[in-house]
Amino acid sequence: MSETVRSGKFVHDNTSPPVADRVLPLFSLKGKTAIVSGAASGIGYAVAQAFAEAGANVAIWYNSNTKAIERAKEIEHVFGVKCEAYKVDVTSYPQVQSAVDQIVREFNGRLDIFVANSGVVWEHGSMLDGPLDAYAKVMNTNVDGVFYCARAAGLHFRRQKKEGTTVDGQKLEGFTYGSFIATASMSGHIVNIPQIQSPYNTSKAAVIHLCKSLAVEWVGFARANSVSPGYIDTDISVFCDAETKGIWRDKIPMGREGKVNELKGAYLYLASDASSYTTGSDLVVDGGYCAP
Repeated sequence: MSETVRSGKFVHDNTSPPVADRVLPLFSLKGKTAIVSGAASGIGYAVAQAFAEAGANVAIWYNSNTKAIERAKEIEHVFGVKCEAYKVDVTSYPQVQSAVDQIVREFNGRLDIFVANSGVVWEHGSMLDGPLDAYAKVMNTNVDGVFYCARAAGLHFRRQKKEGTTVDGQKLEGFTYGSFIATASMSGHIVNIPQIQSPYNTSKAAVIHLCKSLAVEWVGFARANSVSPGYIDTDISVFCDAETKGIWRDKIPMGREGKVNELKGAYLYLASDASSYTTGSDLVVDGGYCAP
């Protein structure tokens, strides 16, 4: 049974608010360690930039896009923080756990933030006609991968809160609670048209509910939230033609796709102490698509 739940009720005052009377310092990530998966380009790379700008040391993960190596060097140069790239297959728990443990050792013995951003799309139309191996790839990456990342990160968050030390036994300074953030999608809330993508929609709905569940399980030592972007201008949507994208814009109140930079604030908020009372939430950033 959870240490924070007794007789079906939550223990009172089992978390503490940050001590601050100004808001901007709460957004600082100075001295913290963050890991961002799927960070060679697109949303993940933008998030890594945002965290580095806020002062965090950042480990960026990639699977096949080796541009991550150069981009890690760029982040170090521009923002003056430690940034390294690691090749990790998020569908393999041994790889995920090994990489997280290695990064914690190499990044000041600590982990403060994990962003599970790796994901793949479904490009095969009807689930009745699409190949099952493609379905397996979507679910393994988008659901299993997030679960594996959460497990490996959560073990460090729990130990740090309990022991108050870095992995090498030094006093852990400035750690309040761990922050786990998963990239979900507005597709976890609605059914996209005109493209058909039930496996993808299902995977993102699962991610949203996983984070809500972890928010309760982890309440004593970490927060868990998700971000649900709408249509964002990245390489992930190159399989859609101009006509399809025009239909998207017809359904977006803002009339356009978002840019990755427009997501930075959402992730920074959830990563930082500015969101100390935010857990189990899904932040939809979709230009109003889900509003009507």
